[in-house]
Amino acid sequence: MNPTEKALWFVESHLPDAVSLDDVAASSGVSRFHVTRAFGAATGRSVIGYMRARRLSEAARKLAGGAPDILQVALDAGYGSHEAFTRAFRDQFGTTPELVHAAGSTHSLDLVEPILMDSSLLTTLEPPRFETSRPFLIAGLGERYSCETSAAIPMLWQRFGPYIGNIPGEIGDVAYGVCVNGDDTGNFDYIAGVEVSDFSDLPKDFYRVRVPAQKYAVFSHREHISTIRRTVNTIWNKWLPGSGHEIADAPDFERYGPEFDPRSGNGGLEIWVPVKG
Repeated sequence: MNPTEKALWFVESHLPDAVSLDDVAASSGVSRFHVTRAFGAATGRSVIGYMRARRLSEAARKLAGGAPDILQVALDAGYGSHEAFTRAFRDQFGTTPELVHAAGSTHSLDLVEPILMDSSLLTTLEPPRFETSRPFLIAGLGERYSCETSAAIPMLWQRFGPYIGNIPGEIGDVAYGVCVNGDDTGNFDYIAGVEVSDFSDLPKDFYRVRVPAQKYAVFSHREHISTIRRTVNTIWNKWLPGSGHEIADAPDFERYGPEFDPRSGNGGLEIWVPVKG
């Protein structure tokens, strides 16, 4: 099994237990950061968010089935108080445990079912080349995303497009999609940007990223941009676990050369994954 399949098995088999991200990572045989990225690439969800949603979905089923004690359902779902459970339940489903209990039904709820991994998502991957990047500066528009909201990234590129070619200190004709500041819950900053000579005179709302000298595994994605998730999924869940390489604490990024056509999404791109030297 790949890291995401191991994580899914562990989460589902320990659903009532108070397991942590460290526990999930250990069961997957990779680091916290690796399992977070691999899980997000494969499922579109964060590990923590998936565990929470699954526990609350099972709790909703118990409530609708007539569980006599709402507090006990809350405790079984890993919540220490009725208030904390109600707050999480409302955030997840837009209603309260009491109303679901009274209705005796989950028909109006968007329950999260167990994810069954589809290995057909994995594609044949070209072997990467290895490069040590020089230090360089990236500037552009950025947003904070989660695994669940990352589908909105193309809109960020649409906003950034008119700036290209008109940015003070802009270098070359290559664009970059840079991921930084990832956390355990699957949130990360994504910057659509270009290389610049320095950070002076930039628009005030621009993000600024310093990419250090770093060893990278560089993968070619030659298909349409819409299928990039399959390639990323394969890198994190198939290539990296079997490669003998460990992920490094550095930005990872997509590199869009002049051959890439942003209007059609064709032309290919490169995915740069930082690895320890």
